[in-house]
Amino acid sequence: MSDFPALPGAYKALFLYIEPASTILPALLIWFTPGASWFHHELIPAPPQEPVVSLEARTRMAIWQLGNCYLLLGMLSSLVFRAIRDALPGNPAAQERILGASLLAMAIADYLRQHCRKFHRPSRSLKYHPELWNPTTHGNISFVIILLLFRFAWFWGIGRTRYYFGQRSSERVKTA
Repeated sequence: MSDFPALPGAYKALFLYIEPASTILPALLIWFTPGASWFHHELIPAPPQEPVVSLEARTRMAIWQLGNCYLLLGMLSSLVFRAIRDALPGNPAAQERILGASLLAMAIADYLRQHCRKFHRPSRSLKYHPELWNPTTHGNISFVIILLLFRFAWFWGIGRTRYYFGQRSSERVKTA
């Protein structure tokens, strides 16, 4: 048995490595280079132009705090998922139960993020033309939808054995 049976294969690659890296990277881009004003400009696709050199102090603080949130999400998924793996190596039901709580919280956040974004896009023409989106917009929309679909697939047991979710209590793998 794998050391992390609750998170096998593609799920392990996505949730343990790719997603944390993709959420930590924006924090670094905001804090260091190209910076908060660049990130602010990239949030909604616009014609190419130089970003505002200096943001108003409140806007800059909000963007830096968004960077903190990105970092927090990346660290939580990376560090907590590894702690689950390391602390419960022979207990797939417990791994799945804790992992599922985290994935459910992230799925709710992913859904709400997409729901809010559909009301705050600048134009209908942009909404239906992803070829006009920049990488930040694809990260906030396309990649988040992919993550949400993988979270659903994980809960449905697609491509993995289910040890806790979707099992009757009498059928669940007993915890050690």
